[in-house]
Amino acid sequence: MASFGWKRKIGEKVSKATSQQFEAEAADDKDLGEDDDANWVHAAKRRKEVLLEDCVRKSKELKDEGANLAENRRYREALVKWDEALQLTPEDATLYEMKSQVLMSLHEMFPAVHAAEMAVQRNPRSWDAWQTLGRAQLGLGEIALAIRSFQVSLHIFPMNPEVWKEDLSWARKLQEQQEATKTESVQALAKRKEYAQESIPDYDFESDEIVAVCAAIAEKEKALSAAKTMVIVSASGTVETVTEQDNCPATPDETLFIRAR
Repeated sequence: MASFGWKRKIGEKVSKATSQQFEAEAADDKDLGEDDDANWVHAAKRRKEVLLEDCVRKSKELKDEGANLAENRRYREALVKWDEALQLTPEDATLYEMKSQVLMSLHEMFPAVHAAEMAVQRNPRSWDAWQTLGRAQLGLGEIALAIRSFQVSLHIFPMNPEVWKEDLSWARKLQEQQEATKTESVQALAKRKEYAQESIPDYDFESDEIVAVCAAIAEKEKALSAAKTMVIVSASGTVETVTEQDNCPATPDETLFIRAR
């Protein structure tokens, strides 16, 4: 008959030296794993940096190509190049500012204002972008907004003579002309209203003269209605005009077949 004994655990058969060696190898593997993770993160970061550098480099090449095309008045082709560059560097305010200038040259004012606004949003400290925005706003007739944009540009770069002597001076002159035109229009409208009120005579429809004229017209209409006439054509073709009185009507004989009033 077999007797039951204590069953030892498998781990108890492993020697202490073997256990220590196993723990050391596990630690080495852990260090290697951590190193691999760190290397992977570093490699991914480096790849991203390289990709960004490539995008910036390619964007600059497209920007320069577009600038050369714009100098040669090939504006549409320049816009295509800059749109491609914006796909690579969408936060480049200079690209939007250059687009706005070209769009103004093409007399596309609404897109020009939009592009300049995008440039200002991406770089609020760019006096170039504010100047271009002001010029685009002038193209739309937004004189007050253009003056504000030029003032912001001067606030950023106070020593810019172009904005001070040309852009802002011209915008203020246009504003003065606009205000003078509005004043003249208001005055002309007031004069027309005053003349219209003075040209209408003030008739007194209850005066004795008007009453007498109305009575005379009524008597004449009454006399005309009292005398009635008829045109009578006989069978033989004779035409006769007969006056018919209210108290003595003229009755044609049987030989008449046409009667007209």
